[in-house]
Amino acid sequence: MTQNKTSTANAAFLKPIDKTPAPPKATKTQTLRRLLGYLSMYKAKMGVAVITALLGISFLTSLPWLLGYGINEFIEKGRVDGLLTIVLLMAVAAAGRGVLMAIHYWLMADVAQGAMYALRRDLFDHMQTLSLRFYDRQPIGELMSRVVNDVEAINQFLSGGVSQFLSSMFTIIILIIVMFSLNVPMTIAVLTVVPLMLGVMAIAGKYSSVAFTDLQEHLGELNGYMEETISGQRTVKAYRQEEAAAVNFEAISEATKEADGRANFISLVVQPVTDFLSNLDMAIVAAAGGWLAIMEGSITVGLVATFIGYSRQFAGPLSQLSQLYNMVMQAIAGAERVFEILDEVPQIVDKAGATPLKVTAGRVTFEHVDFSYVPGTQILYDNTFEALPAQKIGLCGPTGAGKSTIINLLTRFYDIQHGDITIDGQSIYDVTQDSLRQSCGIVLQTPFLFSETVMYNLRYGRLDANDEECIEAAKMAHAHEFIEKLPDGYNTVLAERGSNLSQGQGQLLTIARAFISNPDILVLDEATSSVDTRTEKHIQEALEKLMKGRTSFVIAHRLATISDSDNILALERGRIVDWGPHDKLLAEGGFYHDLWMSQFKVELMKEKEEM
Repeated sequence: MTQNKTSTANAAFLKPIDKTPAPPKATKTQTLRRLLGYLSMYKAKMGVAVITALLGISFLTSLPWLLGYGINEFIEKGRVDGLLTIVLLMAVAAAGRGVLMAIHYWLMADVAQGAMYALRRDLFDHMQTLSLRFYDRQPIGELMSRVVNDVEAINQFLSGGVSQFLSSMFTIIILIIVMFSLNVPMTIAVLTVVPLMLGVMAIAGKYSSVAFTDLQEHLGELNGYMEETISGQRTVKAYRQEEAAAVNFEAISEATKEADGRANFISLVVQPVTDFLSNLDMAIVAAAGGWLAIMEGSITVGLVATFIGYSRQFAGPLSQLSQLYNMVMQAIAGAERVFEILDEVPQIVDKAGATPLKVTAGRVTFEHVDFSYVPGTQILYDNTFEALPAQKIGLCGPTGAGKSTIINLLTRFYDIQHGDITIDGQSIYDVTQDSLRQSCGIVLQTPFLFSETVMYNLRYGRLDANDEECIEAAKMAHAHEFIEKLPDGYNTVLAERGSNLSQGQGQLLTIARAFISNPDILVLDEATSSVDTRTEKHIQEALEKLMKGRTSFVIAHRLATISDSDNILALERGRIVDWGPHDKLLAEGGFYHDLWMSQFKVELMKEKEEM
């Protein structure tokens, strides 16, 4: 095992685990402002939508005025000659408002979906940049709840809530201006209930904000449990835990139901209160108008009718705003959870001036590498070794010894705390991640296949590969024969995670995919541990072809799999305790020798039992 100190030209990498405290949580207003920022990308359409809304609302406010004018000028005077004109004008105003508001809603829907497209794109693209540390601490169900449920809450608000808010606010503003221009005392009568409505909205908002945030969190927990239980059905049934799973689900679902009940009760109770206040407002306006018209004679009957109409128009947007407030709170609660992901800083980033990795031979060196997944729990201690070009390096050791961790560090899925890792003299921290991972091919113990065609899964190794190259790779991996027997051959659509294939067939596909990617350095992480002896033979033949001429790292529990390695690296508790060829390590009688003998004894006992 090499023990050279890190050279001056390639200084030791040092990166402590980030312990920076999280920034202060954004306020509700800041979150809403940030969310609405996605609409600002469509300023031109928003401008047209605002204009159409203002024109449509202007038509709306003309209706009560036309009604009052008709009463004063024609009905009270007993004239019928102008009534038809008034009716036609009211019809035109109503139709004009309908057309203009339809255009407004169409434009706002287009803007909202554009904003949602941008938000979903930003969210998904950002998630691709996040390191594995982020996914390690996020239950997949909780993450999916944020991506689906929370985004949908935002979608509901942007698609309908924003246009409702604009039309309601414009209606209120224009009505107040028009009413004050007609009569101040009657306008004050209309506005009497506004403070009461605002008070109801404020009280409801205080409690609904907490309730909807609590609801979104419970939904995340519920979806997380459902995803985990459904994906783990085989284990649930194997251990007869169906009843326990149902009990746990009922408990989580009950908590979610209570949170939903609290949130929706607050949302629903506002509506009857605002309806009562709206009717009260109309009664106050009628009483005030009747007094001013009959007792004082300062206003006409037509103006009273006009203001009764305005009171009804005024109550509508106020009621909409009270309902909209709950939608806003739910959207903010969802946006907070989505923005938490967007604000997550990628821990694995290319340094300034990073250059593409140029693999000239495939020489890999670990120099005094220390690593911890979490602070205070060190996994690797001062690991130093060297893999020469085209060598096969076997990695072995007990579970948790650090074998897979070394592979995770070589591909820079995680950053080390101290030391350096080089490929042909180039530190992997000085090169781009894309070029590093393009040079490294990985075949995992459990193959991951997408719910797509076989050809798509093969081409995933290199998207510009043509069909002929994919078929040739499948032949080299001994996968062509079974693929041809599938219902649609290479166009057969695989089930989720390739569940309609055997474990060995799925593994052969991932090996073929590695052939297509044509890596300079190959990593095999327990690639044959879950298959039978016959299948293992086919996989080993494919792997031998794949490893030829490449620097390879092979992790194995069955030591016979790596006994032909150029060098074997034996790990115990994060330290390299043995290094060298199989025969040399056996002769030394150290840790590797003990592992080999213990495994040999187990296999011998199995053979005796079978006899």
